[in-house]
Amino acid sequence: MGLLLALVLLPRTELLWAAPISSENGGDWLERAARFLRLEDPSLQVFLLGAILIGTNCGLMGGYVVSRRLSMFGDTLSHAVLPGIAVGFMVAQTRNETALMLGATLSGFIGVGMISLLKRHTKMKEDSAMGLVLSGFYALGICLITQLQQSSGGGMAGLESYLFGALVSLSGNDLPPLFLCLGLIVLTFILLSKELLLSGFDPTFARSVGLPVDLLQFFIWILLAFCIVCSLQLIGVVLVSALLIIPAATAGLLTHKMNRLLVLSAIIGAVTGVLGCFLSFLGDRLPAGPVIVLCSTLFFLGVLFFGPSRGMIPSWIRARKRSHRIRLENTLKACYQVLEDSSFASQSFPQGALARRRRTSDGEIEQEVETLVREGFASRLNPPVEEKSGLPGETLISLTPKGWELACRMIRNHRLWELYLTQEASYPPDHVHDDAEKIEHIIGEKTVRRLERVLSNPQHDPHGKLIPSQHDIKRGWVSPPLPTRQDG
Repeated sequence: MGLLLALVLLPRTELLWAAPISSENGGDWLERAARFLRLEDPSLQVFLLGAILIGTNCGLMGGYVVSRRLSMFGDTLSHAVLPGIAVGFMVAQTRNETALMLGATLSGFIGVGMISLLKRHTKMKEDSAMGLVLSGFYALGICLITQLQQSSGGGMAGLESYLFGALVSLSGNDLPPLFLCLGLIVLTFILLSKELLLSGFDPTFARSVGLPVDLLQFFIWILLAFCIVCSLQLIGVVLVSALLIIPAATAGLLTHKMNRLLVLSAIIGAVTGVLGCFLSFLGDRLPAGPVIVLCSTLFFLGVLFFGPSRGMIPSWIRARKRSHRIRLENTLKACYQVLEDSSFASQSFPQGALARRRRTSDGEIEQEVETLVREGFASRLNPPVEEKSGLPGETLISLTPKGWELACRMIRNHRLWELYLTQEASYPPDHVHDDAEKIEHIIGEKTVRRLERVLSNPQHDPHGKLIPSQHDIKRGWVSPPLPTRQDG
């Protein structure tokens, strides 16, 4: 929306923001890459340092913006400061950073106040109020900047760089505010980390213990406005919200702890800033600001798809492995039940009996048995020859010691949990099976041992069936048959 408004309301001028860092460097890309790595150009040093500072500042502030669910608010504030920048220039009659910052901050808080008034005195929802303020303030700012450009000397103001960003116009005089912003953010987060964390995640409890929640929120807004104003020179109001949100959202996929999130978000912001500058320096028509945002987006997509903990592809692989494991464990548990039905008279059983127990087709049970054999949990025996027909009978399956151990563990987990629910949670015996079917696959050995102690090493489940003991599991088979085992 902001980009469309800018294209409609701004006059047709040369787009300074579209110029790459290396627009006047010449040479092929290898030569440019070597020059970038040597950092011999003083202007490149300024550009690179500015990108690192802005990426770090936005990454740190973005951690609180994203964790407090203020992403839309950050976008609104970044657009609401534009009229203040124009007014600040009108008052100072020059690009005075102090005047621009004060004007932008005042404009931002007027926008925030309007959102609060619309929420409090109308039936308008918060997102609608933010959208209204964002569009209205942004359109007003573009109109004011257009008037400045058309007035005498207004074309020298360079305020159009605040729309889309212009790294090529960054100078050494623009760095002190960035260092000041970084110092304030770091100092605030060090001194008020616990208070900000508590007021952000549980404001009701924070108020009950005497924390000035509203004052802390107001202070965060001031820091956010200052960070946005300092970043506009590089990234512009159109894309600054992306630099606030994307690195923090990426860090949120990598960690759940707030301190780590802030550090990772700052590192990601700085690294993508350097990478964006590098690509802009190499390219012929690559604007630095948008390239930095694209690098952040690609980094986010990389973590989203390939992140070790919550990446979509690793999660899909883990889900497939978990599904395969549960299917295999269910098959082994069914093997044990088939043996139990025959009172463990033999160490082998017909494959058809397993299919009937699993209630699956012959083709599906064939695949399950193939999996058991392939992974060393079972073996196939030569079928016996029928006396009447003289033809081979049904295929026999026998569990290996490895398969027997896992089958016993699944049965033990299932029946112990059923017994625990009936004795400790007062579940009816006919209502515990489904719950035990889920818990048996995730319950750990330590929990099983605790259940055995709590239940005083039980021998039978609620349905009267015997529970395999640790001795049965280690022995590898039941001899004499398990149903004749003496209690105690």
